[in-house]
Amino acid sequence: MIYGLFFGDSITYGEYDGIFGGWVDILKRYALQKYNEGSSNELILFNLGIGGETSEGLVKRIPHEMKARNSADGNIVFIGYGANDLAVKDGNQMVNQSQFKANIETAIQDAKLYSDDIYLVSILPISEKIDSKISATGKIRTNEDVLVYNQILKDIATEHSLIYIDFHSAFLKDKEILLSKDGVHPNEKGYKMMAESALPIIEKYL
Repeated sequence: MIYGLFFGDSITYGEYDGIFGGWVDILKRYALQKYNEGSSNELILFNLGIGGETSEGLVKRIPHEMKARNSADGNIVFIGYGANDLAVKDGNQMVNQSQFKANIETAIQDAKLYSDDIYLVSILPISEKIDSKISATGKIRTNEDVLVYNQILKDIATEHSLIYIDFHSAFLKDKEILLSKDGVHPNEKGYKMMAESALPIIEKYL
């Protein structure tokens, strides 16, 4: 029995998807279905996304979460942060670039104690409607910052020989169709596409 642990914010959690429950839940159902159909491996996926969380929260909880959900047969870890870290509130980024890099690298070291299979998930583009504008929660996000923080994630993936899941590129062309009304979270179409993009990774462990 292999465990898949998905750490992240509300996009990992699947917020605003009233149909499928988000991309992780689509993958969870798929893995269960495959096992029920006679797939050799049982792959249990845990959605550990918390809305509004930054990489600061990840660093605090990843050692405990990994220890509590450690499978003897192996663990796969997905880390998806940045959309909240890069948000500017009251003139400051929630988590600045160097701290973001340090936090993700700390989390990777913690994950490596339990897993050799670690995936870094890109930040999604944001809608033109909200680019550089103050949201209801008082946060400002820009696509420029999304590119900067994604580059940090790409560099970390290269340095640590991890796989970077590039949802950003997959969304870019059709983002206005794939994002929900708030311009940050995917809608059902967007989450479905994320699940389809990540499916080949899940297939490897079934």
